[in-house]
Amino acid sequence: MSLFASWLASSPPDAAIEIAPERVSVAVVGERSRGLVVQAYASEPVAPGAVVASLTSLNIHNRTLVADALRTALDRASIRARRVALVIPDLAAKVSLVRFDTVPSRREDLDQLVRWQVKKASPFPIEDAVVTWTPAARHSDGSAEFLVVSARRDIVAEYEAVCEQAKLYAGLVDLSTLSIVNLILGGKDVPQVDWLVVHLRPDYTSIVILRGEQVIFFRNRPEGDQEAIADLVHQAAMYYQDRLQGQRFARVFLGGTGRVGGAVDSARKNLEERLGASVERIDPSHTAALTDRIVASPDLMDVLGPLVGMAFRTRGESVTA
Repeated sequence: MSLFASWLASSPPDAAIEIAPERVSVAVVGERSRGLVVQAYASEPVAPGAVVASLTSLNIHNRTLVADALRTALDRASIRARRVALVIPDLAAKVSLVRFDTVPSRREDLDQLVRWQVKKASPFPIEDAVVTWTPAARHSDGSAEFLVVSARRDIVAEYEAVCEQAKLYAGLVDLSTLSIVNLILGGKDVPQVDWLVVHLRPDYTSIVILRGEQVIFFRNRPEGDQEAIADLVHQAAMYYQDRLQGQRFARVFLGGTGRVGGAVDSARKNLEERLGASVERIDPSHTAALTDRIVASPDLMDVLGPLVGMAFRTRGESVTA
């Protein structure tokens, strides 16, 4: 199942698209005998203010402008697509981890229990929301946790409408950082211990802690300065040690786009000092190879990360439901 919608057909989408406040990006990820490969990509800037990610208010402020940027990116990459998988900003949805002492055996009952639980902290009426979940950690006492993503139905529809205006059907929708997690899970060396993902975007920072393949922590802050990043990482590390019985992150992944020059490098140095661990750059080429005509660069890797993660998701298991 997808995060917000699903197709009856089992074939993967024609392309992956990300709509972000600073740009729209597209990629085609195909399959070859040795695995996934990025066959084409393009990215097109979006004028400031056209996309403003928010949980509770209008996100797409100029649909025509964003749709035109999307069509331009598709043309530049010579991509002819109809069905697409769509990546949207983290700030457009709420991610929660909920724990139940007893888990209902019937999915319908579990759905109701999940919605009841997230309703208590939801910033919008849960009746107006799309809610999806996937199993997370199970505990020795029989309790279980679930990763839950909720978003206002009309806000998701805004992003889908951009695709519709470009004559595309978005049959699968997911969040940018969860797509990054799926990217790493699809790589050649998936961590089997505790690991940390720090994903930087111009208007927010998201942190995810995983234990093997299970998400045990997700936090997002709609700020982008270096002090906020350091504080957010410190708070996450303290929670990890105090509440999650964590000792040390065996691996730390960092990536992101749209920050003022040097922000990612500064964040890497800060993380290494605070955590006492080497920090790896998020690299989509570990999940999907690049064709010979695509030249890898740090900026390109950051653009491709969520798109390749989404492409992997359409072809197998994922962290999201």
